[in-house]
Amino acid sequence: MNAETKPESMKPSAANEGRGVPGKLADFLPYQLSIASNAVSSLIAERYRKRFGLKVLEWRVMAVLGDAQARGRGLTQSALTQATLMDKVAVNRACKVLEDRGLIARAPNASDGRSHLLELTEAGRAIHGEVMPLAQATEGELFAGFSMEEQQQFRDLLRRMRERAAALADGGKS
Repeated sequence: MNAETKPESMKPSAANEGRGVPGKLADFLPYQLSIASNAVSSLIAERYRKRFGLKVLEWRVMAVLGDAQARGRGLTQSALTQATLMDKVAVNRACKVLEDRGLIARAPNASDGRSHLLELTEAGRAIHGEVMPLAQATEGELFAGFSMEEQQQFRDLLRRMRERAAALADGGKS
């Protein structure tokens, strides 16, 4: 059976042609999102690792803590887990590494005697201040060739997809 005689469902799509991905997998949204995310994360991880010795999950924790501190507050590990959509074990591991390196510190949570608030230390804030320009430059490289309108549309579509997934996870249909 050659390409011309194959049923439509067996013909390679433009998305997976030449990539060794059989069938419809390459057209499957979760697969496409995962592959795109992994490609971007790998690029960024290599840059962060070389310059700052940070893994992606560690940087993600630092970025969220930096944003929270800019609003004048620390976060609990539970809040970090929710904000990053990372597994709580991964958040715990990243926090431990960052704490051991002196990049984050724990303080008692006055509103909850059982948990601690996490904040960037001075050293953590210094790295955060260096990483953000690198992150923004990498984003600029990734968006090269996209118009400003396309960039905004891409962001809007991703936001809508996240919101829809969250609504479906909550059992909603809106």
